[in-house]
Amino acid sequence: MSPLGVLKEYWGYEEFRPMQEEIIGAALQGKDVLAILPTGGGKSVCFQVPGLMADGITLVITPLIALMKDQVQNLTSKGIGALAVHAGMTRHEVDLALNNAAYGGFKFLYLSPERLSTRLFQSYLDVLKISYIVVDEAHCISQWGYDFRPDYLRIGELRSRVDAPVIALTATATPSVADDIMERLGFREKLMVRSGFERPNLNYVVRRTEDKDTQLLNICNGVAGSGIVYARNRRKCEEISSALKAGGVSVSYYHAGLGPETRIDRQDRWKKGEIRVMVCTNAFGMGIDKPDVRFVVHYDLPESPEAYFQEAGRAGRDGKRSYAVLLWNGLDVRRAHQLETVSFPSLEYIEDVYAKLHAFFEIPYDAGIGRQLKFRLDEFCNAYSLQRAPVFHSIRYLERTGHISYSEEVDIPAKVKITADRKSLYDIEVPTEEMAGLLDVLMRTYPAIFSYVQPIDEEYIAGRLRTTVPQLRVLLYKLSLEHVINYVPADHSDVVTIHHDRLRPGNLDLMPERYRSLKENYHLRSEAMLEYASETDECRPHYLLRYFGQEESEDCGICDVCRAKAASVPSGTVRQLTRVKLQEFIEDREGEYTIEEVVAEFGNPSKNYSPDYLDILRQLIDDGIVPVYS
Repeated sequence: MSPLGVLKEYWGYEEFRPMQEEIIGAALQGKDVLAILPTGGGKSVCFQVPGLMADGITLVITPLIALMKDQVQNLTSKGIGALAVHAGMTRHEVDLALNNAAYGGFKFLYLSPERLSTRLFQSYLDVLKISYIVVDEAHCISQWGYDFRPDYLRIGELRSRVDAPVIALTATATPSVADDIMERLGFREKLMVRSGFERPNLNYVVRRTEDKDTQLLNICNGVAGSGIVYARNRRKCEEISSALKAGGVSVSYYHAGLGPETRIDRQDRWKKGEIRVMVCTNAFGMGIDKPDVRFVVHYDLPESPEAYFQEAGRAGRDGKRSYAVLLWNGLDVRRAHQLETVSFPSLEYIEDVYAKLHAFFEIPYDAGIGRQLKFRLDEFCNAYSLQRAPVFHSIRYLERTGHISYSEEVDIPAKVKITADRKSLYDIEVPTEEMAGLLDVLMRTYPAIFSYVQPIDEEYIAGRLRTTVPQLRVLLYKLSLEHVINYVPADHSDVVTIHHDRLRPGNLDLMPERYRSLKENYHLRSEAMLEYASETDECRPHYLLRYFGQEESEDCGICDVCRAKAASVPSGTVRQLTRVKLQEFIEDREGEYTIEEVVAEFGNPSKNYSPDYLDILRQLIDDGIVPVYS
C-alpha cells in the first residue's frame, strides 16, 4: 500500500499536508530526516505512516506523557497496536509493555527519554525489531536550544546499538539549533525539511498595559470558546484564576505543584469544555491535542521567541480564527533582566551549591556515585538560607555538565528489607495469615531482600496476594510495627542522581566556555523577545518567521502592527478596506457571528480605524450584504 493509501485507510484524509509527503518519502528511503513543522502541522502522521508500512516497531521518544497517552489511545482506536512506557509505571508494568513490544505484534512504542538508559529497556534492545527511531521535541537535545534536556543525549548513544533511520521532529528550531540536532543524533547525511510557519488564522496582538487584569478579563469575555492563559509562576496562576472567576469566567488553574490526580482531572475537564479557560504555567499544554482553542494569552513576557511561538501556536489548530495575545509593561522588562541574572549564577556559586548538596546528604569525599536522593528544593534552601531560583538554576547547570541528574516529580517505589535472617524468620509468629502470606511472596519475589533494601512493585505483590495496593500498604506497615521488616513507603518527589564520587574543591569541571556560550545565547533570546514586544513597525508573524530563518513572508494584515499601519492611510481607503474585512470575517463564519466576536477581532475603532466599523457593519446589514448578528 502507498503512503497515501495508508493515510486514507487509517485517517480518512484525501491528501497530505505541506511537507508531510516529502518527510515520509525520505524516511521510507531509509534516510535520517529532521522535520521542522509548526504546532498543529501534523507531525505525528510523518512517522506514523512510515511506521505502519515498515516491518517492525517504531520507537517514539517524547517527554510528553499527555501526548503519549493521547496518541496511544488514538492509534488503538484505529486498530493499530501501540504502547507507552513512562514515569509513574511500576517495574512490572514496564516489563509487560516491553515484552509485548518485542513479541506482541505492536507497531509503536512510546518511551520517555529517561527510560533509555535503564537496565530493563537495555535488556530488551536485542529483541526489539526497531524500524524507526522517532525523536519528538527534538530541540531538547541541543545544548543551544531553549529547552535542553540531558536525558535526550542518550538517544545518540542508542544509535550505536540500533541501526534504524531517525525521524526528528520539532516546531521550534533556529538554523543553528537545527544543525546541532542533526549532529547530536548522528545523522548519516544531514537532511532537513522545513515547512512554512505561517498561521494565517492566528491573529497576533501585543498590548502594553499597566492594567493586565482588566485587559485579560475583556479578552476572556470578548472571545468565545476555550482559552489558555500563561503566567510565570504557580502563585500568579492561582491569583489570576481567582480574579477571572470573580469576573464570571469559567476558569481553573494548573501547575506542577498540584497532585497528579488533580492535574489529570483539570486537564480532562478543560479538554471536554467543562472548564473554559485554564490559567497555567508552561507545564500545561504540551502535546495536548485540543483543536478549538480560540485564544492564548501570555500574562507575562516569555523567556524566548521559541517558547512564545510554541505556546501561542496552541490556539486555532482547527484552522479557525484565533488570537495570540501578549500583555506586557515596564515591569516585565525589569523582570526579564533580573531573570537573566538569576538564571546564570556565578560558577563560584554553582560550585558552592555542589558542595552543599553533598553535605546536605552527608556524602563524604570520594563517595556517592550512583546515589539517588529524594530532594526537596525548599528544604535544601532553608537549611542553608539560600534563595530558591539561583539554587534551582545551579542544579540545572550541574546537570548540563554531567555531574548530576535532576528529575522533577518522580514516583519513588516502596522499599522493604526483611530484618530477621532467613532461618529464624520461620520461628517468628506474625499476627495474621495475610502477613505470613505477604512475607512468603516477598521472599520468593526478591531473594536479596534479607541483605538489601529492595524497591518493590506494589501492584504486582498486591496481585499475587489478591488484595488491593492500599490494603497491601496497611499490611506492610503492620509488619514494620512487628519489627519483621524495614518499610519505606512509596513517595512522589524530585530526585537527584549523583553521577560520580564527590569531588574535592578545585576539581569540579564546570566548563566555563560552555557557560559563557549558554549565557550569551540566553541573552540573545531574551533580547529578541523584548524586541518582539516593543516592535511597532514589523508585522508580528513576519518578525517571528524571520527569527526562525524564514526570510520570505508577507505581512499578515491582521496583527496589531498591520492594523496600525492601515490606520495611517486615507480614510476613504480605510473605510473600504474595513468594509471588505468585515465581509470576509462574516463569510468565514458562514454568517454566524456575535458582536463580541466582531469587537474582539477589530479592537477599539477609535484607536485602530478612522471610520467606525460598527457603523459600517450596520450599513452592510441594511444593504442585505451580511445577516444580522446573533
